[in-house]
Amino acid sequence: MQANPEAISHRIQVGLAERSYPIFIGQQLLSQLADLLPRLPQQICIITNALVASHYLATVRDALPASCKVIVHEIPDGEHGKSLENYGLVMDTLINASFNRDCAVIALGGGVVGDLAGFVAATFQRGVAFYQIPTTLLAQVDSSVGGKTAINHPGGKNLVGAFYQPQAVVISHDCLLTLSDRDYACGLAEIVKYGIVYDADFFAWLEANQQPLNAREPQALAYAIARSCEIKAEIVAADEHEHGIRALLNLGHTFGHAIEAECYASWRHGEAVAAGTAIAAHFMLQQSELSSAEVERICHLLSAFGLPTQAPHLSESQWQARMQRDKKVQAGRIRLVLPTRIGHAEVRTITDWQPVWTAISALTSTSS
Repeated sequence: MQANPEAISHRIQVGLAERSYPIFIGQQLLSQLADLLPRLPQQICIITNALVASHYLATVRDALPASCKVIVHEIPDGEHGKSLENYGLVMDTLINASFNRDCAVIALGGGVVGDLAGFVAATFQRGVAFYQIPTTLLAQVDSSVGGKTAINHPGGKNLVGAFYQPQAVVISHDCLLTLSDRDYACGLAEIVKYGIVYDADFFAWLEANQQPLNAREPQALAYAIARSCEIKAEIVAADEHEHGIRALLNLGHTFGHAIEAECYASWRHGEAVAAGTAIAAHFMLQQSELSSAEVERICHLLSAFGLPTQAPHLSESQWQARMQRDKKVQAGRIRLVLPTRIGHAEVRTITDWQPVWTAISALTSTSS
């Protein structure tokens, strides 16, 4: 059986010379994996979690060639799934199954599954084939593309990792129908990010298409995912290892990671990034480098997608300590991604903490 070309709405190429790979976007693609990925190895390890497995594992397994030896390793749901302990357990699974350098790792799940599976693939036998099948909107538009892999350390988020590109990314947006409204909104936060830092026309399209996106209409969703992936592919091709323009994709993340670390039980990644994006915009308003109209547009769009634009109440010392651990910190100085207008952003080194704290304080929720 050949893959149904009508099921694939977009095919995007991430251009990295001999490490280039395709992103397939469409509907009902999980049942067509053997045709989309014709050179799968004979040994395959699927890394997933119990919730995702209950929805999609059977479809994926049935779609793989019968000749393949397939093993499944389930990790716990949530950010703690990316622990050193769980990384070691996956390695045990691969070694106990006598897998070799010709095996493949498939990530079936959201960003936590993809990050862990990618780091496993990067380090098992010094690197094996890796495929991404993201099932959350956040993973589909962000973490599955670009080769960032990582696990967490007690000292901070994503501190142990590697850049390791997948062989292909298969995005079947019908998977998003099983997402909660909250998890879906978290993915929209990353989509909004692309418009703010890179594409003003895309931002305007998002403003005009709030209703169909909130309703998860397939045509609008396919375009939003495809344009996000196109932007990320362009940026990754220009700056794979984040020495320049790729850092712009961290808009809102320095603030957001601080919120996540302090409020893990009550805040999701996309929500924290949304609040962090609002703080960054407000900071630039204070500096008279972003207009009040543009700040209002940014915050209105985030709110329209059900995302927070205020941060939880944390002490100044909590904010400082967490932001100092950010991977963008250089020589002890915090570096922030800051929008200068919709469609453009810059990375700035912060030498004066007080204006940052003023912006945070202005957007802190009194009810948190």
